[in-house]
Amino acid sequence: MLNHPSLPTCQCRLLLLLLLVCRWNEAVCSLGEGRNIWQQPKPDPIIKDQSFLHDTFPLGFLWGSGTSAFQTEGAWNQDEKGTSIWDHFTHFSGSGDLASKTADVASDSYNCWEEDVEALEYLGVRSYSFSLSWPRLFPDGNAKGQPNTAAVEHYSRLIERLLEKKIEPIVTLHHWDLPQLLQEQYGGWKNDTLVGLFGEYAAFCFYTFGSRVKYWLTMHNPYLVAVQGYRTGVHAPGEKGGPAGSLIVAHNLIRAHAKAWHTYNTNFRPTQRGKVSIVFGSHWVEPQRGQTTAASVALCQTSLEAVLGWFANPIFGDGDYPVSLKMEQGALLPTFTPEEKLWVQKTADFFALSFGPNNLRLGRNLVHYGQTVTPDLRRLLRWIKLEYGDPRVLVAEGGWFSEARVGREDTVAIYLMKSFINQVLQAIKFDGVQVFGYSAWSLVDGFEWNYGYTVRRGLFYIDFSQPNRTRTPKTTAQYYKRVVSDNGFPSDKTSREVKGYFPCKFHWGIADSTLQVHFYPFSPQFTDPHLYRWNLTGDGSFHPVPGVRLPTRRARCTDYLAIRGHLRLFASTGASHYRFALNWSLILPQGDLSNVNTEALRYYRCVLMELKKLDLEPTVIMYYPTHRAPNLGLPVPLHASGGWLKNSSVKAFQEYAALCYQELGTWVRYWITINEPNRLVDFYSSGKEKHQAAHNLLLAHAKAWRLYEREHYNQQRGLVSLALHADWAKPANPFLNSHIAAAERFLLFELGRFLDPLLGTRYEEEQRKGDYPLEMKAYLEERARVMGLPGSPLPSFTESERKELRGALSFIALNHFTTRLVSPNPQSQEHFQQKTPPDHDCLTLSDPTWPSSHLGQAVVPWGLRKMLSWVNQRYGRALPIIVTGSGVDDQAPVNDKLRQHYLRSYLQEALKACHQDGVNLQGFYVWKLQDRDVPQFGLFTSTQHQSKAKASIAVYREILTHSGFPDNDTTQPCKFHELQKFCSVCEWMFKNKAMLFFGGCLLITAVMLAALVLFVIITKRNQTGGRGRGKSRANRRREKEGAPMCLCLTVVKC
Repeated sequence: MLNHPSLPTCQCRLLLLLLLVCRWNEAVCSLGEGRNIWQQPKPDPIIKDQSFLHDTFPLGFLWGSGTSAFQTEGAWNQDEKGTSIWDHFTHFSGSGDLASKTADVASDSYNCWEEDVEALEYLGVRSYSFSLSWPRLFPDGNAKGQPNTAAVEHYSRLIERLLEKKIEPIVTLHHWDLPQLLQEQYGGWKNDTLVGLFGEYAAFCFYTFGSRVKYWLTMHNPYLVAVQGYRTGVHAPGEKGGPAGSLIVAHNLIRAHAKAWHTYNTNFRPTQRGKVSIVFGSHWVEPQRGQTTAASVALCQTSLEAVLGWFANPIFGDGDYPVSLKMEQGALLPTFTPEEKLWVQKTADFFALSFGPNNLRLGRNLVHYGQTVTPDLRRLLRWIKLEYGDPRVLVAEGGWFSEARVGREDTVAIYLMKSFINQVLQAIKFDGVQVFGYSAWSLVDGFEWNYGYTVRRGLFYIDFSQPNRTRTPKTTAQYYKRVVSDNGFPSDKTSREVKGYFPCKFHWGIADSTLQVHFYPFSPQFTDPHLYRWNLTGDGSFHPVPGVRLPTRRARCTDYLAIRGHLRLFASTGASHYRFALNWSLILPQGDLSNVNTEALRYYRCVLMELKKLDLEPTVIMYYPTHRAPNLGLPVPLHASGGWLKNSSVKAFQEYAALCYQELGTWVRYWITINEPNRLVDFYSSGKEKHQAAHNLLLAHAKAWRLYEREHYNQQRGLVSLALHADWAKPANPFLNSHIAAAERFLLFELGRFLDPLLGTRYEEEQRKGDYPLEMKAYLEERARVMGLPGSPLPSFTESERKELRGALSFIALNHFTTRLVSPNPQSQEHFQQKTPPDHDCLTLSDPTWPSSHLGQAVVPWGLRKMLSWVNQRYGRALPIIVTGSGVDDQAPVNDKLRQHYLRSYLQEALKACHQDGVNLQGFYVWKLQDRDVPQFGLFTSTQHQSKAKASIAVYREILTHSGFPDNDTTQPCKFHELQKFCSVCEWMFKNKAMLFFGGCLLITAVMLAALVLFVIITKRNQTGGRGRGKSRANRRREKEGAPMCLCLTVVKC
């Protein structure tokens, strides 16, 4: 006979089922929207504050730092502490040197806990996340037994001291250091017995410390425990059980967490009123090449569900594993009963997240078909909000690592910290994620699991070779202290927009490279002497007439279609100045005057004449290096004979400059002898060659300048300069004097090397001018001494050369594009022997929070102002400064948003330099006019020989039309806009000159015809009136005399 359940039992089960269905429906309606984030457009970095947000965190934000017991406590067998699985793993893993491979002493935080609290005070944080050592409290792992009194007293002292300092303790129950006896007796987390044992251990901790602890974390990053500890064996206990083992371990860890939460919720929450959660670790992934197809989005979602969702979905989702995980693992994946789903679900009072190198490394193994793992914390936080119903979030571990050799100068870590924290701020302000705290990991250097002591993650440096384990703040600690003190990233006053105008004769220019020469005009009439007949044979073709040859004429400048089209394109931008380069190797193929390409000169002359007709000003570069082999833009014979390493090139350039002045100087007011000689020298391999090439380039410029001053200035009244590549250099680590010195040294090698000999500095005596910077000379001499070299590689100028160099500059021309972070290179003898570093001994980096282009150019507008101010302060404002090239690559064929942002923001900073810093800025040239193949730097895109204006042209034209950024209440001080209108009329006339000529002819013809008709009419009237008056007078005379009138004709015979 069958036993039927009683009615109450059936009702209970039905009620349970209904409750499960209702909660499942609720979860479906409000959760699981995470995959939508990949279908939404990524934040545009060029929109204000999307790349870096200057703002502060909410009041009461929980700034903190953290450590784990095994990594930092040391004292592995002190005060009757039990052995952990990590103690056993490091002692018996086959490593040789236990001192460097174990955490027996580590940071010695068990004995140096007071120093740790002092470190927290230094940072000014409001919380400290640390873990309790289970084997220290219960050596055998059994919380039903007597606890280790020394351990209880230690943690009590630490908590009390934290509270005295108004630092909130955030306590983790289990951070991977399971008692070894539990591993040996039960097999560790593979055995579900540990679920109950962990619950008992948690209950003891809640009871003992709970009245003083408001934030509990049951365990830290269980994903790594399951995968690294029981699947791959990289972590303790070192088991390689494959997927099946890790799935069972994960199942037990989730249930153990739920057990602890329910223990607190039932027995301790009513009196202690704390909060309990679990720390999940995760990576972040983006689709292949940003392609948000359904398939790529599904792959990204699956990747996150395989890590974060594996543990978070049962707790914050529907109480069960993600569907994708079930499909992938099949029968290997343990199952939750319906009762367990309800029991596990919602067992966290907030969402705790670990985001660092450990998960990001493993995440790379989980991507397929081109997906990319990226450290985008903001996107992950938004995914959590969408996927799990907008929970409150604590970033319980945020940070990166540095190599051990870095020591206290952990520069790269500063920028990763800056990036992570600002991403959290953006998630709060822009995405509405409820992040209430951030813990910078970790407080002090410690034992980094399977990496031992080869990497460091601490904000405080510890020399593990010293017994006292002194805590010394790293530069990341200094940076984090400032962020905490400012409660984020408050707005900088210098970033505010200003209103005003540029100078009246400001160069609104566009810069190009070497102008391509088209030797042949567009019509064959200039080269073909034949006369043709059409359709002679009925085939519609032209046939030359035999024996007839017509004279041809030389092409005029207006006959070159390429010139007309190119300048028409330029004129449409509204710019007033056009910078382009001549081709030295084309004009003088042999490098001397023995072979002058007169046709090339004539073409350039035509370009200049057509510019003048349009009332546009040319700025001409004589030598535009190509920065690449084989000839660097030099005539082949000159390059073959040594190029800029030989003085012969200096003399050849002087001859070439003389030819340019003579043939083209009438139409050129602004000359640039050499473009970016400081980039050209980078081509040379050795330091000595670099210095010699720079030396000769300087002399070549000076001779060309003196020649113009001596022979051409009085007639042509032009100005001559050379253009330098002038990116700003910011100290990579603002807390280190060595970095500040490196940035200044970098600028001296880049700019001072060329400008000091020509201009001197504001502080130099006149007789000292005409030489390299003193700081540069002293540095190279000391460097040679350290490297054991016979002397400095820097050449010396003779007294006559110094005299020739002094003052050989009419204006300062700078090409500015970006800003670089600069740090010093290591200067040890071993480093020099490994490879030859640059002579300035500097490394360049980039800030990941700066927006950047497709080619990797960082867009840093304030760097332009810094650069202009530096030049102004060093060399004074007697000479005008002209930015002869500035731009950014943008892949957009038409709507180039990045370039629009670049132009507005860079010109804003240029205006600040003029108005607020007193810089004598007289021009800004946008690089460049037109793309060749694919959209990059051009203001016009070129596809299938058709030019199309990009949106950035309208932005540039608007700024130059107003001559800046006007305030509605002010009046423009100059009439540049009238000039632009005039030029627009000229441009229209230039475009329609054929129609104007034809109309003029018609008008003249009509006037002449009208005049002829009028002349005929007047003549006839005069003739008729004359005859009538004559007859009347004769009749009146006859009547008076009485003579008879004869009306007959008289016949006269001859």
